[in-house]
Amino acid sequence: MTSKERYLNLLDGQPVDFIPRVPILMRYAAEYIGSNYGAFTADHRVLVAANVRCAADFGFDQLNTMSDPLRETEGFGGKVAYDATTGVHLIEPLMPDEIDLSLLVTHPDPLKATRMRDRIDAVADYHRTHGDTHSIMGWVEGAAAEAADIRGAENFFADLLTEPEAIDGLMDLCLENAINFARIQIDQGADTIGIGDAVASQVSFDTYARHILPREQKLVAALHAAGVKVRLHICGNITHILPGLATLGIDVIDIDHMVDLRAAREALGPRVVLSANLDPVADILRGTPASIRQRLEAARAQAGPAFIVNAGCEIPSGTPPENLRALCEPLAIKS
Repeated sequence: MTSKERYLNLLDGQPVDFIPRVPILMRYAAEYIGSNYGAFTADHRVLVAANVRCAADFGFDQLNTMSDPLRETEGFGGKVAYDATTGVHLIEPLMPDEIDLSLLVTHPDPLKATRMRDRIDAVADYHRTHGDTHSIMGWVEGAAAEAADIRGAENFFADLLTEPEAIDGLMDLCLENAINFARIQIDQGADTIGIGDAVASQVSFDTYARHILPREQKLVAALHAAGVKVRLHICGNITHILPGLATLGIDVIDIDHMVDLRAAREALGPRVVLSANLDPVADILRGTPASIRQRLEAARAQAGPAFIVNAGCEIPSGTPPENLRALCEPLAIKS
């Protein structure tokens, strides 16, 4: 069974030989091949080489394009710079004072916007070399996350209270862009699109349900209509918004370490695949192979059959290779 078959079979509720592994590597992967995080975010060739090497050495079943949240922001007109340690950052806020859509490139062309095109090229490279053997995950920012990148997080949270119609308009523009960006990645060979919407964990359920959830629903529906699987990644404690997430129809959801897997399973139902919630620092960076195996077994027992191996978020730089190998050891299916 290929990695791609293993991954897609599990998502479709079909038999697999063992549980797929889909950890998130960014800075770690770059440093593993002797590069740095700045180069990883700037050049898809570094990103691809790093992830392919790690997939081969550690046994991942999915090649992903995650690097940073600013690819679409650059497409909207943001100016960025790169740092070897911290990756990419905005040189100055794109919309610091008030919501003014005239300050944006309102309809970025993913094939011409430098950093969006770089991600598309990563998907194409993966597909050309590993499309038959590995799942390929493209990536977009959720409408709320992208609006927060454009406005700055503090401004975004204030906007939800003081300028709700204006911030809804900005999020609608971000949603339109995400769908367009995703469709091109799908055309290049992505079988899964990941959605990053981290700010969703930082608002009340009422605010989430009013402003963020409807746009996530539209994005997930558009991606499914395009024929791909959808993986949602929201950093932080999402316990209070689980009832809303249950309406999305997503295929995979990353569960951060502060969320109880049993509560997530109860809220989301039996079919959504839970991506395990090991603490990236306490369990992976500072753990041991034996403790990681123990934590994985506990997570699998809590999540049930619709379960996939991951940490709660990115594997930290400096993680001992033996710990990552322990995370990715084939974990047999239990009847």
